[in-house]
Amino acid sequence: MSLPGNLFLLLGAAFCFLGALGLFRMPDVYNRIQAGTKAVTLGTLCILLGVWFHHPEWWAKLAAIGGLLLLTNPVGSSTIARALFLAGVRPWQSHPADREV
Repeated sequence: MSLPGNLFLLLGAAFCFLGALGLFRMPDVYNRIQAGTKAVTLGTLCILLGVWFHHPEWWAKLAAIGGLLLLTNPVGSSTIARALFLAGVRPWQSHPADREV
C-alpha cells in the first residue's frame, strides 16, 4: 500500500462528498451545477491520481480518463446552465430589492 496513493484517494473522496453536499445546500440550480462540477471534477482527478500511485502500469488509461473528464465536465455543465437560462430559469438573488428588477 502506498501512503500518497491512500491520501489522494481520501482527498478525492472528501471533494466528491463536498460536491454532493453542495448539491443539497446550494440555493439554485446554477450554484448546484457549479458545486457538482468543480468539486467532483477535482475529487475524481484526485482519485485517479491515487489509483495511479497504487497501479502505475495503468497510467495511460488513467490519463485518458482524466483528459476526457477535464474536457467533458466544463462543457456539459455550461451547456446545461445555458439551456436552463434560455428556458427562463433565473439565477437566485439574495437581496429582496434585486428580485423586483
